[in-house]
Amino acid sequence: MWSLLFRAYLYLMGWRYEGNLPAQLKKFVLVAAPHTSNFDFPLAKAAFYLMGIKVKFMAKKSLFRWPFGKIFLSWGGLPVERSAQGNLVETLRQYFDQNDELALVIAPEGTRKAVERWRSGFYHIAFGAGVPIVCGYLDYGRKVAGFGPIITDLGNYQDVLAQMRHFYATIKPKDPNGFNPNFS
Repeated sequence: MWSLLFRAYLYLMGWRYEGNLPAQLKKFVLVAAPHTSNFDFPLAKAAFYLMGIKVKFMAKKSLFRWPFGKIFLSWGGLPVERSAQGNLVETLRQYFDQNDELALVIAPEGTRKAVERWRSGFYHIAFGAGVPIVCGYLDYGRKVAGFGPIITDLGNYQDVLAQMRHFYATIKPKDPNGFNPNFS
């Protein structure tokens, strides 16, 4: 059912998807950028589902109430209490240890507005879990969802950001004023 629904949705919106991930890649942090619109989630969910990637994503706990709570959970949602104190990075790193396959989607901008700095949790989770970072994207200029580089050398955060800046500089967000391609 979801397959037909997601295909119809992408078709009606004029979108397509491209790219494949290596079959042996079972665990990774999937960066979702640029994130400038509420339309990003349904487009990405549809494309990744049709590409065979079962993603997990974090969202504020309040979104998991009726009427959408069960749908978000079935789609891989992980409710997060944003105001609670705790070590979310360590919890998610352990989640990687407990699962044989895990594609964890994270929007490092943390908001749909342009930011100077990305939140570094995506990096610390990947580094701590020993998994690569995959650059996922929605290019509104071409109306294409897909995957960019797979970053496996996580030894230096600034080097990782430089690779990501280079890649995302060519991706067109829905709201160009909502994305800073020179993030740090």
